[in-house]
Amino acid sequence: MQIRTVRRWVAAVAWGALAVATAGCGQGAYATSSTGAAAPATYAGITDLPEALAADGTTITVGDPLAKTVVRLYEDPRCPVVVDFESTGAKAIRAQTFKRQVRTEYTLASFKDVRLGGDGSKRAVNALRAALDGQRFAEYHAVLMDNQTVVEESGGFTTERLLELAEQVPGLRGEAFDTAVSTMKYQDFVTASQSAYEHTGDDPIGPGTPSFAIDSKLVPEEFRGLFFEERLAEDLLTLVRTDPAGWQKYHG
Repeated sequence: MQIRTVRRWVAAVAWGALAVATAGCGQGAYATSSTGAAAPATYAGITDLPEALAADGTTITVGDPLAKTVVRLYEDPRCPVVVDFESTGAKAIRAQTFKRQVRTEYTLASFKDVRLGGDGSKRAVNALRAALDGQRFAEYHAVLMDNQTVVEESGGFTTERLLELAEQVPGLRGEAFDTAVSTMKYQDFVTASQSAYEHTGDDPIGPGTPSFAIDSKLVPEEFRGLFFEERLAEDLLTLVRTDPAGWQKYHG
């Protein structure tokens, strides 16, 4: 299915399903769950999102652990295409994570160090894991993505630069975080996370970054372009929630 056709199909089905799902809804002040109880309030902002390391030891989870839809992101901090995604479709994923409709999971790769030289990806992944200790992964991740292009043009993700950027996240800097960043405390996590990335999909070197999985299934190549358009990424996630049978038919 060509990407233009995919775009039309996703938009049409998603909005049609959404119209059916919302038809007849009243104008009450609170949403309700299927049991009639008031739905949990949305998260006010990025600082309120719960974060955790999953039992597999490599997956970082962000958002409501009870969210029915799970979007997994495969990212290398030095990949410029990841930055493109984070400034487009990732906004839709974050918005639905705030609304508790989606839980976001991260598998962090570091293969760009081999291709570009240096160890910036490894150091950034280690620092992101350290930020998780203080429940500030999502905030620090946003800072690194916002600054990645400039950083790559001026020396990369060195220890000094990672600590400097951490100052933009209130409460992150401290002896524990600084030591973890300086000593590569989470080197084992960096290695295991890269291995988890490499064992995803059929390609022995990994699926490329960014890649996406919805409810544990990799999104096929023909759909990946949707994640670089905020509106279409929103439509796709709406489709997954409101017409799961339609999504299952086309997801690969």
